[in-house]
Amino acid sequence: MTTDRAALAAVDLGAASGRVMLGEVDPDGVKLTEVHRFDNDAVQVAGTLYWDVLRLYSQTVTGLRAAVAHRADLMSIGVDSWAVDYGLLDSGGDLLANPVHYRDRRTDGVADRVVARLGADRLYRTTGVQQLPFNTLFQLVAAADTPTLAAADRLLMIPDLLAYWLTGLAGTEVTNASTTQLLDVHTHRWATDVIADAGIPQRLFGPLRRPGEPAGELRRQVRSAIGADRPVPVTTVGSHDTASAVVAVPAVDGSFAFISCGTWSLVGLELAAPVLSTASRAANFSNEAGVDGTVRYLRNVMGLWLLQECLRHWRERGRPVELAAVLTQAARQPPLAAVVNPDDPVFLPPGDMPARLARACADTGQPVPDSPAAVVRCVVDSLALAHRSAVRQAAELADHEVTVVHLVGGGTRNELLCQLTADACRLPVVAGPVEATALGNVVVQARAAGTVRGGLAELRAVIRRGRRLRTYLPTAAGAEAWSAAAARVGLRP
Repeated sequence: MTTDRAALAAVDLGAASGRVMLGEVDPDGVKLTEVHRFDNDAVQVAGTLYWDVLRLYSQTVTGLRAAVAHRADLMSIGVDSWAVDYGLLDSGGDLLANPVHYRDRRTDGVADRVVARLGADRLYRTTGVQQLPFNTLFQLVAAADTPTLAAADRLLMIPDLLAYWLTGLAGTEVTNASTTQLLDVHTHRWATDVIADAGIPQRLFGPLRRPGEPAGELRRQVRSAIGADRPVPVTTVGSHDTASAVVAVPAVDGSFAFISCGTWSLVGLELAAPVLSTASRAANFSNEAGVDGTVRYLRNVMGLWLLQECLRHWRERGRPVELAAVLTQAARQPPLAAVVNPDDPVFLPPGDMPARLARACADTGQPVPDSPAAVVRCVVDSLALAHRSAVRQAAELADHEVTVVHLVGGGTRNELLCQLTADACRLPVVAGPVEATALGNVVVQARAAGTVRGGLAELRAVIRRGRRLRTYLPTAAGAEAWSAAAARVGLRP
């Protein structure tokens, strides 16, 4: 890779870890180099679960320093992260408190109260967002009587908060804002009536930015900290990590479903317009903003969180389990012996995941997994089953043909999950790229800089060049078994 290719840094913050990736881009392709990776651990303090956002910023600066050490001519930075969580600033621009984690219990029961007051139909017709207990709307209502909210002058989503610290300029990027249940799905402006009727201060919501727009230049102190000897712009990208990941789906036409698979599996379609039917609301599908005015029509599936929590539990109990080995053992377990609905709220908080899985299996009259391999097979079968349900339902509700499923993100490394997803969906699954979010982040920056041109089709063509993808074909047998397993746990057959 020659240095005449544009050097761009992607700050990609996931719910379990963060990374800074150096992307070197030209019309012939993208080379990604991971220059820094770090854990993103939640912190429990006095009964509240927080993000350690100051550490995330510090690690971001460390990563940008490493990026500049690789390429002194760094020409842009983009920041993405998970959705719904936010920081609150006072009138002087100072952070008032650490952001609360979406898995914190403060929103327990809040969604029901808000929906009863505002109306489920109205909320869906206005915002198009699926009902999740931790949506920003419900977090803010839960915080209504707190001194922190009373003192707050501005709300910034997590990637916007980091961009503000990097540049000194505040703005809210639209793909992440669209997950809050506070953005109008039709206009992509703040839903002021919903905000007012929910009792949330309007002053918190400032100007919106769109992917490709400038977000400012690095502050002088930040330039000094990372060793940059020239101005470096920060470019707005699809700051919801799924929005960036969908940009990197290596599709050649529109007849695809996507699964952005990590801590969560975001399963859905890329559409030109939202689907706001009563059936869509009942199925809990979300219409989130995508890059270039697209709609990410999707449903959240609990994802690899279930597996991550099992591994953490075993490790903390002094029985560490090596993932690759246990997946090999899980592949030899009887298929679909015991499955769960991954989206049961019981699996949302941290804790003893193997015990919760065992209890769910027992409650539905299924065999209780009695070994790590059996537990992992239960998890992977269940995720494939949930992927199947979401893909089929999305295609039906949107009246959209699906001929292939593109699975991107960390889940592409899980060969068993990829194959079982193909088997469950009865469709080819194309796995890769692994670092889809970072790729989508850097190509949007590259287009803003003029290094590459065109729409999503052209950006995807650039990404496909040199990428190694693997296709999993569905095995011949087993369709009836998947339908029967879905019926056991109340998933769509």
